Amino acid sequence: MAIIITDECINCGACEPECPNTAIYEGADEWRYSDGTSLKGRVVLPDGREVDADAVQEPVSDEVYYIAPDKCTECMGFHEEPQCAAVCPVDCCVPDTNHVETEAQLLAKQRFMHPED
Repeated sequence: MAIIITDECINCGACEPECPNTAIYEGADEWRYSDGTSLKGRVVLPDGREVDADAVQEPVSDEVYYIAPDKCTECMGFHEEPQCAAVCPVDCCVPDTNHVETEAQLLAKQRFMHPED
């Protein structure tokens, strides 16, 4: 499953540079599938949805840092554990029960976004 940042976030920003998928954004910042990935132009996501990877997406949160769930792989393929949770000083990076994925799905998503890694 993806990781979510709860509203206990103190907006310290420690998590943002740790994300290998560039899935973490400051509250109210827009995001793109192409940010920090190999995705460009029209792509079909692993779940079958077609998106423009370069198109601006609405922020998930206006208040605190947030994780774009479509880009979160829980750091699988990069690290042994989610790096956002490892560095968070207030333990607000937790599993997102609304975005449950298997290890195989997370690894497939990682390979899709970073085929050269």
